[in-house]
Amino acid sequence: MPMAAAYPRTGILDRDPMSPWLPRLAAVLIGSHVDNEDPLAAAQADGADVVQFFLGDPQSWKKPKPRDDAEALRTSPVPLYVHAPYLINVASANNRVRIPSRKILQDTCDAAAEINAAAVIVHGGHADDKDFEAGFQRWVKALDYLETDVPVYLENTAGGNHAMARHFDTIARLWDHIGDKGIGFCLDTCHAWAAGEQLIDAVERIKAITGRIDLVHCNDSRDAFGSGADRHANFGTGQIDPQLLAAVVKAADAPVICETAEAGRKDDIAFLREQVAA
Repeated sequence: MPMAAAYPRTGILDRDPMSPWLPRLAAVLIGSHVDNEDPLAAAQADGADVVQFFLGDPQSWKKPKPRDDAEALRTSPVPLYVHAPYLINVASANNRVRIPSRKILQDTCDAAAEINAAAVIVHGGHADDKDFEAGFQRWVKALDYLETDVPVYLENTAGGNHAMARHFDTIARLWDHIGDKGIGFCLDTCHAWAAGEQLIDAVERIKAITGRIDLVHCNDSRDAFGSGADRHANFGTGQIDPQLLAAVVKAADAPVICETAEAGRKDDIAFLREQVAA
């Protein structure tokens, strides 16, 4: 697997949300996770600089189908991020989970290449045999098996026993095994909060481990700190101070995806854009 490409950020042209695809200069690209039916239209409706979506059913092992809008996506000025299916667990000891996980990750990367996606984001999974070291080794094998030119980003997760990417100290142990495999990193604020990781210095601590943050999933959390619950909320409706979320975005200096409810997502993007510019 090749080294993950540098993320688009400073000096990238994005759009004025009041005028479709009218360029303006941006320091940090801020966008949203949207339904995969028409991602570009959804991005425009949100006033998003970047967009993330699934290429198929996130709870299915089925290979993503070719898209009718593949050419439009491939030639779009909007950077595209693809979220891999939730079912993926390349750290599993169970062959009936681990092998299909490798296959659907490969299928997802192949489909992402067809639309010129900037990256594929995948959760860390968990060692269901309770053996962390074996889980780390299965991650190594998964990346050795993967053949793609599309960067893959590991995303931290909220809960689960023996999770590969829940607690930052475990991420450090995993990174000792896979950090030289070309993988990037996606920091999710809700997940870190739910895992019991303080956000005030989360960027500093993750960069000390990985040397990079390629993407931020900026989400409020419905539930309390350390709850282990992966329940996103729009800014100001959950448990995380919106100013703390903005501070994470500023410190990370990477593209941002808001994975919040559609009803308030446009406001979430506008809030971050205002805070980053301040």
